[in-house]
Parts: sequence; structure tokens; C-alpha cells
Amino acid sequence: MSVFFCYLAVYFIIFIFGACIGSFLNVCILRLPSDESLIKGASHCMTCGEKIKKRDLIPILSWCILKGKCRNCKADISPRYTVIEVLNAILYVLIFAIFGFMKQPFLPAIICLLFSCLIVVFFMDLDTNTINTGILIVIALLGVARYFLVGDLTWQSQLIGAFCISIPFLIIVIVSRERAMGMGDALLMFSAGLVLGVKAIIIATFIGLVLGSVAGLIQKRHTGNNKFAFGPWLSIGIAVGAIWGTQLADLYLKLSGLS
Repeated sequence: MSVFFCYLAVYFIIFIFGACIGSFLNVCILRLPSDESLIKGASHCMTCGEKIKKRDLIPILSWCILKGKCRNCKADISPRYTVIEVLNAILYVLIFAIFGFMKQPFLPAIICLLFSCLIVVFFMDLDTNTINTGILIVIALLGVARYFLVGDLTWQSQLIGAFCISIPFLIIVIVSRERAMGMGDALLMFSAGLVLGVKAIIIATFIGLVLGSVAGLIQKRHTGNNKFAFGPWLSIGIAVGAIWGTQLADLYLKLSGLS
């Protein structure tokens, strides 16, 4: 029983930490598109501009206590901020539960940070149709960290993973003059390929393209607009690939008799 409570305490700490990181992700999503500093400048109400007090910056709890309204002007505060905090916290717990943390703490930590970056990519691309270069650099550095700190992927797999999808995407970008796909999408797959390796990035791409194609068809049917953000759907594919990509690739190779 004591072991159970120890694990419960650890996962509770992971949840709280994930929520705090999720709060910072909201800052990234809001400020990166306009090149604002992520450190300088106090958080403020988007309606009245009033500086938000420290007691109202507690992840998840503050929004619930304030009932989703600004303390000063009573304007509605978007629930998306809290959704992102909860999402990031839950994902951190799930990732550590899946990968464990006793034998190899670095791998789940790297995957957690990758997921946080993907959340920023998802919402930022959805809002602005752009993917921040700084976030892509962070993802690429996570790939380098995985090689040196975890060592579960060969450098060949990581390099091939970085180029096997990003190069075809880059060709599409150039040929279509960014009408079919943006440069950010190609760079996203390059960075993610460094983290996931060749098998997982292929699975991630397949899932992302299927989801993106379905979302694109639905959008075109409802709005008639052909242009839409691909980054969010690629991000979901990358997230799935980060957890189950290698296993799914091995299963496919086994069922198809190629392994």
C-alpha cells in the first residue's frame, strides 16, 4: 500500500509540473506569432488589459475559482487556456506511465517535452497558419538529447528519419510554391524525424496525412476554402508515432512478411 501511495504522489507531482508547463505553453502560443518576449511582460486580461495578479495565475485552479471570468472586468476568459494546461498535465502522466521512470527517466522526459512543443505547433498553426522556427529547433535538440542521453535509436535511424519525409515535403513545397504545403511542415518533419527515427516518423506521417486529408475535405465542404493548416494533424501523427510508431511499423512489416 505504501508503494501505491508513493507512485500516486509521484504522478501527482508530474501532473502539477505538466500543468505549470502547460501554462507556459499558453504564453508561447500567444506571444511567439508576434515575436513578443516569453519572459518579459506581465500576463494581462485580453479584454481590459489589467495585469493579472499572481494569485490568479495558478494553473487550472485560478480559472475554476474565477469561474472563467476576469477578476477586474468580468469578461469571459477562454477555456482553451485551462484545456491546454489539463491536456499537457494528463499527457505527462500518461507518458511516464507508458514509458516508466525507474530504469530510464530521460526518455519519458524527452517525449513529454516533445508533446509540449507539439501542443504549441498545433494551436499556433491553427490560429496563424505558421509554425515558429524556435519551436522546431527545440524539437531537433530533443532528438540530439535522445541520442546522447537515451541511446535507444542509432544515429543512422535518426538522420534517415529526419530526411526521408522532410525532403519529399520540401519538394512539394517548392513545386507547389507553398500552396499545397508550407515550409514549416517540412521543417517540422525534419525535426520530428530526428526525435522519432525512421520507422516511427513514417507511421507518424501516414497518420498525419490521413487526418489532414479528412480535415481538409471537411473544411472544404463547409467553407469552400482549400487552404488549411497541416501542422496540427502532423503533430497528432508525430505524437502517436512517438509512443507507438516503432511497434506499429514492426507489426506492419511482420504482417506483410517483410521482416
